[in-house]
Amino acid sequence: MTRWRMGLIGAAAALLATAAAGHAVAASPKGTLTYSWTGNVGPLDPHRYAPNQMFAQAMVYEPLVRYRDGGAIEPWLATAWTVSPDGRTYDFTLREGVTFSDGTPFDAAAVKANFDAVLADRARHDWLELVAQIRSVEALDARKLRLTLKDPYYPTLLELALIRPVRFAAPSVLTPDGVTKPVGTGPWMLTGTKKGEYDVFTRNPSYWGPKPAYERIVVKVIPDPTARAVAFETGEIDLIYGGTGQISADSFTRFKARGTGQTAVSAPLATRTMAINSGRAPTNDLAVRKAINHAVDKDAIVAKLLYGLEPKADTLFAANFPYSDLGLTPYAYDPARAARLLDEAGWILPPGGKLRVRDGQPLRVELCFIGNDARERTLAEAIQANLKAVGFDAQLVGEEENAIEARQKDGRFGLIFGDTWGAPYDPHSFVGSMRVPTHADYQAQRGLPMKTEIDATISAVLVTTDETTRRALYRDILTTLHEQAVYLPLSHLTAMAVSRGVEGVGFGASAYEIPFGAMRPAP
Repeated sequence: MTRWRMGLIGAAAALLATAAAGHAVAASPKGTLTYSWTGNVGPLDPHRYAPNQMFAQAMVYEPLVRYRDGGAIEPWLATAWTVSPDGRTYDFTLREGVTFSDGTPFDAAAVKANFDAVLADRARHDWLELVAQIRSVEALDARKLRLTLKDPYYPTLLELALIRPVRFAAPSVLTPDGVTKPVGTGPWMLTGTKKGEYDVFTRNPSYWGPKPAYERIVVKVIPDPTARAVAFETGEIDLIYGGTGQISADSFTRFKARGTGQTAVSAPLATRTMAINSGRAPTNDLAVRKAINHAVDKDAIVAKLLYGLEPKADTLFAANFPYSDLGLTPYAYDPARAARLLDEAGWILPPGGKLRVRDGQPLRVELCFIGNDARERTLAEAIQANLKAVGFDAQLVGEEENAIEARQKDGRFGLIFGDTWGAPYDPHSFVGSMRVPTHADYQAQRGLPMKTEIDATISAVLVTTDETTRRALYRDILTTLHEQAVYLPLSHLTAMAVSRGVEGVGFGASAYEIPFGAMRPAP
């Protein structure tokens, strides 16, 4: 154990002892909700990605339409829309009486200016098919906007509801290099930042919709989930919200058992999975990929490491997602079957040996994860042990997040964590992104002999207007990926919330948006 970890544990113990003695930090000032995040929220450009944090972008910027539970699309900054019979033209009627937080009117010219900023940087957004599909954007008058597409792209409204990149900043802050400051139409304004310490959001007094109950939200920077749990117990923060990156499963379970605050768990939001590289030995061998799926004891992982808070996953998408309830046969935990698959493929375990070899090459794979993510490390270690039991040498590679993202893009991995994105991205946006090398999925599939056909089928499913054909194409895509074993699904991700002195804490339709507007101080 490092000195740093020993110091952290010692500090945590001391703080918990202080809290137990009745000397907890005072609650947030009246009208203030104190939350935390792993880092600062970033410059909050609505059209850019990291280091902009999605939950914060959603606080400041709004979409034309909004995604709701169950997949419904509801009016937001657009109050109505019509679609041409050929599915290529969308005419939107914009909401009246909306202004940006600096007082600038929200109108069709402002919407077009934001679309133009996105389209001028198409390469940055090549993961999102909608951006590639846009042929033109026209401001017909102050309240009317026309969006013309190249093809009848069926997920258009779903992708207009995304947190990024198609949300709207005041035209006065748009530049070719991004926004000069965050000015949106949303219920919150970013009014203060101290690097490494906090960000402050203030209620937008000119917001067109229902005003949030809180006047301010303070987001404290707390990188470590253990330290965040301590901060909650001592009263330094009022709310922990998110997945295991925000609160560990053991801390959540302990809080729930002790009655420390109010606790809640969401329904499944996405899938925790590992991509398996079909373009790199030895995982370019289908038998090896299947053996990996049979070798991992997901029931034990869910019960012992995830404390039962995330249901086991056997397929890339949960069955409640559109086009995903296909009845695919799971890869059951079966080490003996894994061993037989490897034997039949020529991966031999020498007498008395522990590592399989074929043609003098060891059965060695790199298992890559974010090094400072305690949950990924723990899961990686469990998978490593399962694979070792059937003759693999699974080498753990823990690196900083940027380095892992680089490996996802260039294929330097055997197995690598790469969760699905949840609603409203799954399955269409996630599947669409498989065609470009921006995430691990492209590299995982790159070595498949039918990769060209998979990509062509994805392109077809996104523009078909016939529902029966669309279902058949999705079945083809998802069945092929499942049978080719290029993913190791582990569990279905959930969000967890722990709060004190806060009412109305619930879960949104998306894993990336925190419904602060529904929260209010307890009386």
